[in-house]
Amino acid sequence: MGQQTSFHAPHGGADFLGWRKRAGTTEIVYDDGVHRRMIWRVADGAGAEARISDALRVAVGAQKIVPTLYDELKKRAIAIEKIAG
Repeated sequence: MGQQTSFHAPHGGADFLGWRKRAGTTEIVYDDGVHRRMIWRVADGAGAEARISDALRVAVGAQKIVPTLYDELKKRAIAIEKIAG
């Protein structure tokens, strides 16, 4: 099994945000617990897991998780490509 780290929204929502390693590729997964699931592939060499986890931790605590996620990844120069959702 690959590595993974996940976070749940602290404000009582069902929002889930996490990263996982699959076949050597790092992916970020967002699920709002109702109808929206999005997956992004992290560019090769884009960032260490600790930097990705920091970005996800900040984003999941925000009211608007996905826009905050994009901002936090950009601040850390972590490039992503949307592959589902």
